Amino acid sequence: MKIAVIDGQGGGIGKYIVEKLRQELPEEVEIIALGTNALATAAMLKAGANEGASGENAVVFNTTRVDLITGPISIVMANAMLGEVTPRMAEAVSSSPAPKILLPVTRGGFELAGHKSEPLPHLIDDLLKKIKQKL
Repeated sequence: MKIAVIDGQGGGIGKYIVEKLRQELPEEVEIIALGTNALATAAMLKAGANEGASGENAVVFNTTRVDLITGPISIVMANAMLGEVTPRMAEAVSSSPAPKILLPVTRGGFELAGHKSEPLPHLIDDLLKKIKQKL
């Protein structure tokens, strides 16, 4: 199974996701770090991703080649992360046939109705539980 972890800015959320996936999932699960920028990709690679690539084309190209996509919900919102998520990236993630398990973490004027704010570690534990169910 190939899992794409997509993040931007400093890559902190993606890094934390990769660390947890690497700890909890079997070694044969391949984790691909897709950063909107090189800093985010580097953080995820340092956390244990097998491969990594940065930028719009890397995200667009790889979303069709993975079995599951994860990251913050902003990866499906054009111009999110201070503009790092391009409309083409958001469309590629949204249109990918791969299942998407996203964290309800938002910034920049977006709020999710019905969502109760929880600490990031709790959200990632729930994310990991859902990913394990997909395996």
